[in-house]
Amino acid sequence: MPDLILYIREDCHLCSDMVSSLNKLKVKLGFHFKSIDVDSNVVLKERYGNFVPVLHGEDDEEICHFYLDPKALDDYLVKIR
Repeated sequence: MPDLILYIREDCHLCSDMVSSLNKLKVKLGFHFKSIDVDSNVVLKERYGNFVPVLHGEDDEEICHFYLDPKALDDYLVKIR
């Protein structure tokens, strides 16, 4: 199962929405994801700023940002399988 990374920050409603959406799809589409708070790391904070949430694949490829794009997620999962 692919391991995806979701870059988020606390008190971000878009981040909460994407976490919720990913939780609903992870079993159906067969992936795991972990959330990383960009404010916990200076490099991540500089890299992403207010550009969160952003979902990355195992290869650090950006899948989508701000809102979950189910087609982009599906396309990524098909590509890596």
